[in-house]
Amino acid sequence: MPDTSTAATPVDFWFDPLCPWAWMASRWVLEVEKVRDIKVHWHLMSLAVLNEDRLDELPEEYREMLATKAWGPVRVVIAAQEEHGSEVLGDLYTALGTRIHNQDEGPEKEAVAAALKEVGLPDSLMEHWDSTPYEPQLRASHKEGIDKVGQDVGTPVIAVPGADGEQIAFFGPVVTPAPKGEEAARLWDGTLAVASVPGFYEIKRTRTKGPDFSNL
Repeated sequence: MPDTSTAATPVDFWFDPLCPWAWMASRWVLEVEKVRDIKVHWHLMSLAVLNEDRLDELPEEYREMLATKAWGPVRVVIAAQEEHGSEVLGDLYTALGTRIHNQDEGPEKEAVAAALKEVGLPDSLMEHWDSTPYEPQLRASHKEGIDKVGQDVGTPVIAVPGADGEQIAFFGPVVTPAPKGEEAARLWDGTLAVASVPGFYEIKRTRTKGPDFSNL
């Protein structure tokens, strides 16, 4: 049997490309990958799926955003996964997030098509924008992530192996700007420490500003 004691710790990360906070956390966890022995595996979840049964509780502006902007990108991404393998998700997410968030192009068709081209995926994937036969796979991926943390959170969801072999999963962290270097490592270590406490539920602090993409 091969020795796997030095294998990198797998980190499962669920994202919706629309979410700026998931984008910030994803850039943070990639920084952590440089300074801790982890390997990130990307998975898709959907704010549209998450909120579809509680639309009446949401502000009108947010409902409109979900209806007009949330479905297209995740349909294209799940099609990319199903037709080209899950290994394309990391680079595709980086290309999408850079255009949607850093370059302020938004989750528009043009931005998604440009991201596909950037990572060498076929433009034919854009045919899934309005509907896709891969919706069951999208919902299954979403359910896998959200079941780990509950319906009262959003993106991102992160899961890592715990000391007893069971996964520790958490929502967040919500952080801006994305920490780098040793600061990224300290946040990672602290997040794992808190998440490892069986009775831990939640900790929050006041947020005074939106996401800061200036250092990405």
